[in-house]
Amino acid sequence: MVSTHAPLNHPEAHRWRAFSMVLAGGFMTLLDVSSVNVALPAIQESLGANPSEIQWIVAGYSLTFALMLVPAGRLGDALGRRRMFLAGLVGFVLFALSCGLAPSAPVLATLRLFQGAFAGMMNPQIAAFIQELFQGRDRARAFGLFGMVLSVSTAIGPVLGGVLVTSIGVEHGWRAVFLINVPIGVVLIPLAARFLPAPPQRAGESGRSLHLDILGLVLIAGIVLSVMLPFVSVSSQPDGAAGSPWWLLVLAVALAGVLAVWERHRNARNKPAVLPRALTTNAGFVMGAILAAAFFAGFTSIFLVVSMFYQDGLGHSALVAGVAQLPFAAAAAIASHWSAKRVITHGRPIVIFGTLTMSAAVALIVIAALTLSPDVLEWTIPALLGIAGWGAGCVISPNQTLTLSDVPTPLAGTAAGLLQTSQRLGGVVGLTLLSTVYFAGIAGSPAELAYTRAFALSLSLTAALLLVATTIAIADSRRRAALG
Repeated sequence: MVSTHAPLNHPEAHRWRAFSMVLAGGFMTLLDVSSVNVALPAIQESLGANPSEIQWIVAGYSLTFALMLVPAGRLGDALGRRRMFLAGLVGFVLFALSCGLAPSAPVLATLRLFQGAFAGMMNPQIAAFIQELFQGRDRARAFGLFGMVLSVSTAIGPVLGGVLVTSIGVEHGWRAVFLINVPIGVVLIPLAARFLPAPPQRAGESGRSLHLDILGLVLIAGIVLSVMLPFVSVSSQPDGAAGSPWWLLVLAVALAGVLAVWERHRNARNKPAVLPRALTTNAGFVMGAILAAAFFAGFTSIFLVVSMFYQDGLGHSALVAGVAQLPFAAAAAIASHWSAKRVITHGRPIVIFGTLTMSAAVALIVIAALTLSPDVLEWTIPALLGIAGWGAGCVISPNQTLTLSDVPTPLAGTAAGLLQTSQRLGGVVGLTLLSTVYFAGIAGSPAELAYTRAFALSLSLTAALLLVATTIAIADSRRRAALG
């Protein structure tokens, strides 16, 4: 078993400077998800995109993002996190430029696949750098800041997208949503190259040798594709959900069985494995990853549904739709900082409090949508989103801290890739489920009630998913209490 190493011996200022670089890169990749959501009507109008192309522009990014997380995490552990982060950053910026210049919806959807892949290359390195650079309360503080950035970027993205689309116009505003990444990247790339630490030199070695579990990586990629494609392709089928390739879920189960046998074989012979025994036997890591999948299934899709409802159901601009989500961002930022200070002493109860708070707030939004007039509802939703944001801020970073707390530092990239893969899988499943329920609700309701009922129905599913996450958090809390 690999032993846990202490953080690299960097001066305090250097550690936090390096951390700020990866945090900025992570902010870009996550901002790009939510800012695009609010620009979707503009993309649809400008490029004549159909519902299938719109869904691929959103979900395709998440698909390749998720596919890259595990191999990128493993490559970061083996070849150096600095190298992988910089490669991902450069590729992400180049494809952001390409997306902003896309001449058609199919081309944009294709470019988003590549952009998502480079985003996935970057993101496992963030949590791995946190594990490498910090420990104890500093590590919890760093994860708190990371969680704050995740929450804020997800909620501020719609505001930024709304400002750009409203101020520049439909034709060019959505392009600016992508192109704004370019000047940020031009500044960030040289700074990251300067301040990110090189991998520590091992005694007696002139560099790191690359030993990869190729078959394990291929099997995980197959599982991710088999789980995500049926959900991603729902709207591209002529007969909707009925025509989606759900048989791939059976294939995913079969591939998971093959993976389990193969990884047991690799671990028994002390060969490099994509699922090291130190992770698969770590109950805290496994339960934390499952909790993350359930939570992100509900969390990620809220912003798409709210953005669509404000524009289509309440008749507001993209800017208003974005501003309505600002209370979520503000509350999540404050709660991330608050929870990071307390997660070391309070543990899972912080997460339980967060999931319950968020599910209660979403349930109240559902009740408000069904009982209040539109004039009152449009002001009530932002207030309740603020409560939901506080709950989210008490879940994301504390769960990362607890889930990765016992992971050996040499496996930090692999663990971070697996954890984020579970988040992306949950996110894309939730995104597809809620968008499908939302559009089905519109089609199945009287015209004057269609958007309100669709909104309430889709958020009811969100509340249910958040309660699943609560159940997992309670189970892990009891497990930790039993261990003393």
